[in-house]
Amino acid sequence: MRLEGIHHITAITADAPGNVDFYGRVLGLRMVKKTVNQDDPTVYHLFYADEKGSPGSDITFFEYPGARRGQAGAGMVHRVVWRAASETALDFWQQRLGAERVEVERKPGRLRFDDPEGLGLELAVIQTDDEPLVSNHPDIPAELAFQGFDGVRAYTRNPLASRSFLVESLNFDAAGDSEYEARGERRGSFYAFDTVDRPGTGGAGTVHHVAWASRMDEHEAWRERAATGGATPTPVIDRFYFKSIYFREPSGVLFEIATNGPGFTSDEPLESLGERLSLPPDFEQYREEVERTLGPLPNPRPKTPVS
Repeated sequence: MRLEGIHHITAITADAPGNVDFYGRVLGLRMVKKTVNQDDPTVYHLFYADEKGSPGSDITFFEYPGARRGQAGAGMVHRVVWRAASETALDFWQQRLGAERVEVERKPGRLRFDDPEGLGLELAVIQTDDEPLVSNHPDIPAELAFQGFDGVRAYTRNPLASRSFLVESLNFDAAGDSEYEARGERRGSFYAFDTVDRPGTGGAGTVHHVAWASRMDEHEAWRERAATGGATPTPVIDRFYFKSIYFREPSGVLFEIATNGPGFTSDEPLESLGERLSLPPDFEQYREEVERTLGPLPNPRPKTPVS
């Protein structure tokens, strides 16, 4: 069994409208699902991805209005890395982000920047046979758009603490002492460590968990492998759009293994993903109350009037 790279990455925001503006308008990702945190349906859970809502492109956010800024430390992901096609793409993003007064750090093949709440982001020129996972945006040519995740970097006190678990239990491939790859038949993503001693503090601008993609028929077997390797996985939880298990790997980072289906078109057609508040069937009875509680959001993809 092999995990198909990253399924999604979930972070925390204190400002859902600002989050929509940055990830939807500035970065050009498609909002593919506007729903609620299933563990706390009083707050938004926002999903941004490629045009089809594909696993491997999906960054999601829990909104906790007024949450204080967090700081990544040992046991936390501190940087999300997307793929780009070329240095020309990096030129485009350096200019676009600069116009939005976003500070960037440019190195050959790489562009680093933070989102408005301090979450570390990076765009890297990567040569791969993986399908580019691109969203459509009127201001961003497809050949310059983000192409899905390349991987994440996490902080740890000891880069070797997770090695046997990642390699033997989760079938990651090791590349040196601090970098690993999960690669299946269709995609792959890296998972890398940087060493720090400081503890982390969760909050706005931090990653809550990273999810790895599993085939539907292998999900229960992955749970067994994680448990055998010494983790304490949750029971399988049905999130409607996918099924999930959660556990912490030995360095403390919260992992999820999520199935590649059923997907975001389970309750909305592809052409209108993310345009309305979607509630899983068990939450539909609370729609009126939920809609009163949640604040309004900007439309990240307004329709152009027909002349």
